[in-house]
Amino acid sequence: MDLTMTRVHFTATYFMEPQNPITVQLIGAGGTGSQVLTALGKMNHAMVALGHPGLHVTVWDNDTVSTANLGRQLFAQAEVGLAKSVALINRVNRFFGTNWKAQNRRYDRADHYLAGVNGTANIIISCVDTVSARFEIADILKGLNMKDQQRDRPYYWLDFGNSQKTGQVILSTIGKVKQPESMKYSPVDQLPLITEEWGDALRQSEVEDNTPSCSLAEALEKQDLFINSTLANMGSALLWSLFRNGMTENRGFFLNLSDFRTQPVKV
Repeated sequence: MDLTMTRVHFTATYFMEPQNPITVQLIGAGGTGSQVLTALGKMNHAMVALGHPGLHVTVWDNDTVSTANLGRQLFAQAEVGLAKSVALINRVNRFFGTNWKAQNRRYDRADHYLAGVNGTANIIISCVDTVSARFEIADILKGLNMKDQQRDRPYYWLDFGNSQKTGQVILSTIGKVKQPESMKYSPVDQLPLITEEWGDALRQSEVEDNTPSCSLAEALEKQDLFINSTLANMGSALLWSLFRNGMTENRGFFLNLSDFRTQPVKV
């Protein structure tokens, strides 16, 4: 490997000229997930307009909309009490004319052994609240079928995580993605999972608190008003660059809204 050449990851070949829509599993439909789903709707519309088959998204979440979600998450008063995944998918389908699906349940290991439930996809996007959920997703992904001829073969895991005013988005490959030869760049075929590269830091830095917020004011003490939407837009821009440019020099970023700093994570 020539260390003077820029390290890049070239997008999986299948993504560039697929015969079917790229399949996406979006895990978590809360503060970040609701914003990411809207970004995926925009992305799908643009891709189809450019001649690409676009995306087919399934949203997984077992939570319901509460009054504390209003304002920070993309839910309306009329949706209080509804399943988050169902409310979001119905709205996106009406707005963009898609036929995306909702799973009103957790994305867990058991679902991969239930008849008729397909938990695999070309892209897994996680917007979960706890460290344990990330490790569970990582364990599931490492056990998925990696046959190249499979239409829903998993290629990428895009993970969103945040605290009150900081957060990160990390892109990982699920196994190795074949790279072309290049005279200009140094191709990288495998991007490590966030749980493998920063597993110890995740365990030490995050104290899991699953206590539901009773009001928007209480929710904002845990996550600031614009941290989720900022992460969602920047992380979706990273995904968009994979399709639009066919490559990326960055596999994620760290964000601090307190002083408006963003630090890219290079391939």
